[in-house]
Amino acid sequence: MDPFDSSDSLEGPSKAAATDTEVSEPWSRFSAWLECVCVVTFDLELGQAIELVYPYDVKLTEKEKTSICYLSFPDSYSGCLGDTQFSFRLRQSVGRSSSWFGQEDVYNKDAPVTLQKEHAHFHGYVYFRQVKDASVKRGYFQKSLVVVSRLPFVNLFNSLLQVIAPEYFEKLEPCLETVCNEIDQWPAPVPGQTLNLPVMGVVMQVRIPSKVETPGGSPVKQPQTENLLPAPTVLPSVHELDLFKCFQSVLIHVQMLWELMLLGEPVVVMAPSPTVSSETVLALVSSIAPLRYFGDYRPYFTIHDSEFKEYTTRTQAPPNVILGVTNPFFIKTFQCWPHIIRLGDLKMSGDLPKQVKVKKLAKLKTLDTKTGIYTAYKTFLHKDKALIKRLLKGIQKKRPSEVQSAILRRHLLEQTQNFILPLERYLESLMPPQRSVSPWKTPPQIRSFSQDEFMKTLEQAGPQLMLKGDWTGLYRRFFRSPNFDGWYRLRHKEMTQKVECLHLEAICAADLLTWTKDKSEVEIVDLILKLREKLMRARKHQLPVKEELLERLEQSIQTIISSLPEDLQTLLHRQ
Repeated sequence: MDPFDSSDSLEGPSKAAATDTEVSEPWSRFSAWLECVCVVTFDLELGQAIELVYPYDVKLTEKEKTSICYLSFPDSYSGCLGDTQFSFRLRQSVGRSSSWFGQEDVYNKDAPVTLQKEHAHFHGYVYFRQVKDASVKRGYFQKSLVVVSRLPFVNLFNSLLQVIAPEYFEKLEPCLETVCNEIDQWPAPVPGQTLNLPVMGVVMQVRIPSKVETPGGSPVKQPQTENLLPAPTVLPSVHELDLFKCFQSVLIHVQMLWELMLLGEPVVVMAPSPTVSSETVLALVSSIAPLRYFGDYRPYFTIHDSEFKEYTTRTQAPPNVILGVTNPFFIKTFQCWPHIIRLGDLKMSGDLPKQVKVKKLAKLKTLDTKTGIYTAYKTFLHKDKALIKRLLKGIQKKRPSEVQSAILRRHLLEQTQNFILPLERYLESLMPPQRSVSPWKTPPQIRSFSQDEFMKTLEQAGPQLMLKGDWTGLYRRFFRSPNFDGWYRLRHKEMTQKVECLHLEAICAADLLTWTKDKSEVEIVDLILKLREKLMRARKHQLPVKEELLERLEQSIQTIISSLPEDLQTLLHRQ
């Protein structure tokens, strides 16, 4: 048995490497926030075309450029006149070289899992303008300013576009260059800190939540160290949408929508505009926070999308994806999908938003299909009638939308936490006892997850029953979903790191020099090499251990080396 062997499942560049590249690379501060800024225009001969990408040296593949072009314009069915904002998400091309410089590992280490930078997807945030213009052949000025990022900060980037886009449409390219240079002076996106982000004479003040904060709790107030002029525009959240506004026509079905998201079911949102489509999809994905949605989701999806064939094939079951669409053509395409949410323009019934009805999938046939949730899905849990009553009463009392959103978000958060808590308790029981961690043995194994064993624990420690229903059935279905698979992989990695840390602490507390007294030189050299590897892995993978512990281990290695003959010392110092 190998005393210092450990799992190789941890990945990521070292902090030292991240710091070095951060200093030396141009545009590194810009790249911590954005991939690039694009301008998409309508060309009479080419159709949608990228007019400008900034910074100029950003390498987008042809496939990515084509996707950005089509996703940056509302389709003709939306009839968007004036200014329109929406967002999209696209898969990055396989094998592309990234222009981010190591900060992602430092950022992701401290960010909540729902706000981490994406490795395989880009988020696009669009400000589209379409106005009558007699000087243009088509009679309309049509242009989009698009911010491309790996960060899911919809509220921040929408606010940024509201500042820069109107100015850009007036002054064009020089204005964009100035903006990008200003963003390149922004502080790094550090979770848990209040950040001031100046752009075009406005200072946006934001705070990215950190992993250690209680979800839904009040963030720690930070003292103001400077009097900013102009006074900053404080954004209450970098990522949260007006949840109540997004869900107001489906309030009575919130329980069903939460379950569909939790289980990663295939869902299509058909909306009258890309704004409604993208906001609804993002609201659905956020409804299971603090759990991350591990399926694919596309806030705005078009027939030109590179995954169109993959997602609309009828030869296999629909994939675990949420698609937001506006083209009525999709009604025919997605007839075989199990859950379709057809939204229209908001209609009122007196003071209340008219609620859509659940309808049979068989009725989804024509292009002018009425609004409704077309599904045969039966919820495992009962509706929370008290929540719906409270929200509807809030509408009648003219309660502000942000207060209604806070009530709804708190309810969904507590429901998700309630669901996850028994799973977390069970995971803790799979961890090896601390006393079994010995410096002289390999780190003990984490026990395997057993669904049946977990189900037995529900009898004593099941979810606190806010809602009655078939919780057991819901868990069994959840085990088959991509969300369970993603959650378990992530938690298993964290548990493996914890065992690694305990093993490191045990090694540092052991008297290694005494252990070497009766050992051969071969055994001692083997020990030194393994200790060095352990130390290197701890730093490379940024294990959550104190730096002084690693320094103590380094000192122990030097002490053992100095006890060896000089020729061996020289050899080991060279390595």
